[in-house]
Amino acid sequence: MHLHCPDALQNAFVVFVSNEKRAVPLWRQRAGRTEDKLVIWDYHVVLLHSHDGRYLVYDLDSDLPFPTYFHKYVTETFRTDHILKPEYHRCFRVIPGISFLQDFSSDRSHMKKDGVWIKSPPEYPPIFEPERGNNLEEFISMNPGIPRGEILSLPDLVKKFHSFTTS
Repeated sequence: MHLHCPDALQNAFVVFVSNEKRAVPLWRQRAGRTEDKLVIWDYHVVLLHSHDGRYLVYDLDSDLPFPTYFHKYVTETFRTDHILKPEYHRCFRVIPGISFLQDFSSDRSHMKKDGVWIKSPPEYPPIFEPERGNNLEEFISMNPGIPRGEILSLPDLVKKFHSFTTS
């Protein structure tokens, strides 16, 4: 795979959010039907990127500004695990951007039931490499035995990506 701007990927991470139950609550999602825009996804994916030591979150499904600084995003989207039953605690598989582009492949077949789209797919093309096949499950799984990135809890995610600098 040829990358046009490999330096841009040095501070980029793709973050898969899921858990063993495949039920992760996220607030401020455009698909939410309640006032606080709560949605329970089986998994969710966002991009984190920093160019100045502060991470921005790019979430195509959020109703927050695009992009949003990490602290605001976490506070409003994930809130805290303390308000959730343990089986709904979110886990985060953090993949360096370059590794994601080199390894990820999905044909979107998980979005179909009996060959029919459950919901219309995104307008942009899937990231699919036939020689790798469909490996989405390896990225969604929070099994630590799968060697893709690192798996973090919500507090560990915050420790890793939240910067207290204001410049």
